[in-house]
Amino acid sequence: MKKWITSAMLLFSIGVQAQEALGDVVGTIFENTNQTIVGAQVFIKDQDRKYMALSDVNGRFRITGIPAGKYEMSIKFMQDTMHGIRVNVPLDGFHNTGNIVFKPNTIELRGVIVKANNDMKLVYGSLPVKELTGDEIEQSPVKFSVAALATSINSDVKMADDGELMFRGARKGDMIYMLDGIKGREISNVPSCAIGRMMVYTGGIPAKYGDTLGGVVVLETKSYFDLYREWEREQMKK
Repeated sequence: MKKWITSAMLLFSIGVQAQEALGDVVGTIFENTNQTIVGAQVFIKDQDRKYMALSDVNGRFRITGIPAGKYEMSIKFMQDTMHGIRVNVPLDGFHNTGNIVFKPNTIELRGVIVKANNDMKLVYGSLPVKELTGDEIEQSPVKFSVAALATSINSDVKMADDGELMFRGARKGDMIYMLDGIKGREISNVPSCAIGRMMVYTGGIPAKYGDTLGGVVVLETKSYFDLYREWEREQMKK
């Protein structure tokens, strides 16, 4: 019986992790500066998987259910294909490519970067949430402390003398950590080189994170596929 319960909990944790790590890519495709493209095939290839969407009558597209990470996106229209559009799918949110002018056989596109209030990214289309990528964490002077990283990206988070986090409007320690979809009240230091993304919720917490009046620190560690994609991008530069 104990073995069955343990197996069930493991499967549930894996399912939660998969859910937490998904994001979307959105944007608009133009044939020129004035004319949008209808029915363009927009896709991302990742190993043996392919994520795809078609542009609608307004030229807009949305690719959903993509594991968080950096990818090369392509657009196919008629017999022509445009490659090398770099996208960075955030944890629990979406990457907005802005307006893309379709140019066949393009190696790299300098697209429009949509930002709100410095490094804040839109989650679920409306809620601004601070996020740190693996590259940003690597350059941070406080990268060896998860709590210090949380305070560095959001002024609403403070650290007490004993190392516990305090979220504005809540008691000390009234918060939760989410590490790869697993919820906990405390967390031992995770090696900075292993963190792929980090987000901090200080308000408007989604219901899936449970009931807490403080905040949520969401951590996603790098997977084999993240490391492989990084290696693949480096090979393409050579």
